[in-house]
Amino acid sequence: SSLTLPVLVLLVLCTHGRAPRAAPLPRSCPAACICTSDLLSCSRQTLQRVPRALPPTATTLDLSHNALTQLRDHWLAALPHLEALHISHNQIKDLSPQAFHNASYLRHLDMSSNHLHAVETHYFDTLVSLEELLLYNNRITRVDENAFAKLSGLRKVYLSWNNLTTFPFHAVQGLGNYSLRTLDLSSNSLSSIPVEELAALPENIRNGLYLHNNPIRCSCPLYLMLQRWKQRGFSSVKDFFEEHTCKVSDNVPRSLIKFLKYSHMFENCSAGPEDVHPVSFPVMVGQALLLACNTSLPAGATTYMWISPHHEPIKHPGNSNRSLEVYRNGSLKIAAAKPWHSGVYVGLAINSPRNFSRLCEVNVTVHYPKPEGETFSTGLTTLLGCIVSLLLVLMYLYLTPCRCLSCCKKPAPLSPPQECSAQSSILSTTPPTTDGPNRKVSANKHVVFLEPVRETQNGKIRLALSEDFPDPKHPKVLQLKSDSESISSVFSDTPIVS
Repeated sequence: SSLTLPVLVLLVLCTHGRAPRAAPLPRSCPAACICTSDLLSCSRQTLQRVPRALPPTATTLDLSHNALTQLRDHWLAALPHLEALHISHNQIKDLSPQAFHNASYLRHLDMSSNHLHAVETHYFDTLVSLEELLLYNNRITRVDENAFAKLSGLRKVYLSWNNLTTFPFHAVQGLGNYSLRTLDLSSNSLSSIPVEELAALPENIRNGLYLHNNPIRCSCPLYLMLQRWKQRGFSSVKDFFEEHTCKVSDNVPRSLIKFLKYSHMFENCSAGPEDVHPVSFPVMVGQALLLACNTSLPAGATTYMWISPHHEPIKHPGNSNRSLEVYRNGSLKIAAAKPWHSGVYVGLAINSPRNFSRLCEVNVTVHYPKPEGETFSTGLTTLLGCIVSLLLVLMYLYLTPCRCLSCCKKPAPLSPPQECSAQSSILSTTPPTTDGPNRKVSANKHVVFLEPVRETQNGKIRLALSEDFPDPKHPKVLQLKSDSESISSVFSDTPIVS
C-alpha cells in the first residue's frame, strides 16, 4: 500500500526516462571501404585523404588506386596490428619524417606507381620489421646511402622502372649478412656499374641483383662478371639472359645491344678484374723495351691506349719526348728504360670514344746490372793449395792398404816442409840409402814415385811391374817407366806403397 506507490512511480520513471549509456562499440567501417575481421580495403575510391575512422583490428590495409598526395604524421597509430600496407597507384611525391611512425609490426609496404623522386634516410628508418619494400615505377633518381641502414630484416627491395643513374652498392654490403635476397634495379638509367664493388657483395645479394634493361656502357669487366654469374647459375642472369643490354656509344642513345646473347662481340675479353695477373717483364736500365698485347681486332676500327703506372694515358704516337711511344698495332715502346718506368702497364682497345676493353697487363721491373763477383785472392788460393797437399800426404800415410805384416809398421815421421807451395817438391824422387842422425831407413818398405810423364804419353802415367825391369833383390816393387833423364821434383804426386 504505502510501498506500492513509490514502486510504481519508480517504474514509470525508468520506463519513460533516458536509458543508461551502454559500453562503446568498435569503430564502424568507413563508408568507402570494405572491412572484414582483419582486412580493410579502400581501393579505387578516388580518395584524396586517408579515412580517419579505421578499425583497429585490421592487419592489412589497401589504399591503392586512389588520389592520395600525402600521408599525415602518426596516421598508423590507429592500426597497432598492421602488417601489410598497399598504397600503390597514387600521387605521393614525398614522405614526412613521421609518416610511418607507430608501425613497428609492418612487414610489407607497397608504394609502387607513385611520384616519389628520391629515397631519403628518414622515409623508412622506423619500420624495423620491414621485409618487403616495393618502390618500382616511381620517378626516383637518387637513393640515400643510409636509406636501408636500419632495416636489418629487409629481404626484398624493388626499385625497377625508375630514373636511377647510380646506386650506392656499398650501402647494402651489410644487409647481405642478414637477410637481403632480392635487389631489383632493372629498367633504370644506370650507365656504369662498379664491378669491383659488386664482386665484394655477398653471394646471396649477387644471386638476386637484377641489372637487366639498363644502358650500361659495354666493357669486358661487365661482360665477364655476368658470364661468371651465369655459369654459377645466379637467377639474376639466368632468368633474364637476353634482357641484359649495354650501350656501344654514349653519343648514340639507341645503340643498345644484347651483349650476353651476342657474345661474339666480346670474344677478345679473356680476363676480367678477378682474373687479370700482370705478366712480369724485367729489364736493365737503358735497354729498349717493346710491350705488345695479343689481339685480333681489326686495325682500321680500333685504336689503342696504355695506362702508365702513374695512371697517365699513353696514346698514339706517345708522350712529348718520345720516351714512351704507342704504335698503330697497339704495341708500347719504352726507348730507354729508367727506374721510374717500373710498374704495371695496362693495355686497352678503344672501339668508340667511350668503349674501352682491357687487353693485357704487363709488370715492368727496371733494375741496375749487378756488379761482377769478386775473385778469390791469391793468398786464399795458396792456402787452399797447402791444405790439399797436406790432406794428400795424410791419406798416403794412414789410408794406404797393407799387404804384409812388416809393411804395416808405423812409418817414419816426415820432416815438416820448408815451404808450402803448389810447385814445391814435397817428396824426394830418390829414396835415401844411408841413415842420418834424425832419419831411419826401413829395409822392408818399397816406394814407387809418381811424376808427370812427357807429352808423348798424353798426360797419362804408365806403371810397370818388376817383370819389365828385373831386379832379383826386389821382385815386388812397382816402378815407373820414364826417360833416362832425371826429374828434380814432383807436383803434388803421391807415392804408392807396394
